[in-house]
Amino acid sequence: MIGDSTILVTGGAGFIGSHLVERLVSDGACVTVVDNLSTGSLENLRTVLPNIRLITAELGDVLRTNQVELGDYQIVFHLAANAYIPPSVENPAFDYRVNLDNTFHLLEALRQTKNSPRLVNTSTAGVYGNPFRLPIRETDPTVPISPYGVSKLAGERYAAVYSQIYGLHTTSLRLFSVYGPRQRKQVVYDLLCKLRADPQRLQVIGDGSQARDFAYVLDVVQAMILAATTAPGRGEVYNVASGTSHTIAELVDTWCRVCHLSPQVVYSGQVRPGDAQKWIGDISQLKQLGYGARMSLEAGLAAVAKWYDATQA
Repeated sequence: MIGDSTILVTGGAGFIGSHLVERLVSDGACVTVVDNLSTGSLENLRTVLPNIRLITAELGDVLRTNQVELGDYQIVFHLAANAYIPPSVENPAFDYRVNLDNTFHLLEALRQTKNSPRLVNTSTAGVYGNPFRLPIRETDPTVPISPYGVSKLAGERYAAVYSQIYGLHTTSLRLFSVYGPRQRKQVVYDLLCKLRADPQRLQVIGDGSQARDFAYVLDVVQAMILAATTAPGRGEVYNVASGTSHTIAELVDTWCRVCHLSPQVVYSGQVRPGDAQKWIGDISQLKQLGYGARMSLEAGLAAVAKWYDATQA
């Protein structure tokens, strides 16, 4: 069980990683975090810092210099990555290095470790590109439309092959649109920032018809722990989502309701390169592990607003 485990979390000071680390520490696990703090922060780990080992360095450097002995761990959660499409479009070489190169070197290090730990690898729904049908199943075609999606898909495939050939225990999770406290980018956060800056007028990218499957961060943490403790670990992949789709227009309406605002909403009509039109995930396979999304969109947005306002106080 998690409570008796020694666990390594790469990217553990980030938005998702810090919530995972908090849950692991709460459950009694012995946790080591590797994070270069390029996007994560010590503030995210403030409540657990006395109870974890923190290595502030690039994952690749940590592996090359043997700053961790992978054989000392039972589980590795791999979250260190670029997790945003626009930087991958602007600088695909950066995305390749941070996402695929680090994942490959981690797999190589695990391959050379006796009694190697189980690996839970975080991937993205971006591997699907514009889906062929909805809801999206794990067996559907993967045709990414951004460098980010390509690097994450390649990481998945490497993990699966290393399971099949070298006997590593790996599972990859295709995260849909994760949101929650501590997230400082993406559409949920961006809309709240705009509403707080100008309650009278809200400018929104797109035309409002784009749809996403928003997954609350603590539901994602639940999925990660289930993957580590109950999945076969043979290179399989799981969608991690809520199983419910909301258009951006619906997200805007819900934000306005949560914030008790009625701004003039202006849509740009333009969509960013690399963004798919509609996503909704089929989570049937994840449910077989015991997963169930617990947070409604409105309650999740209220939690984000409470966190955001506290940071501005």
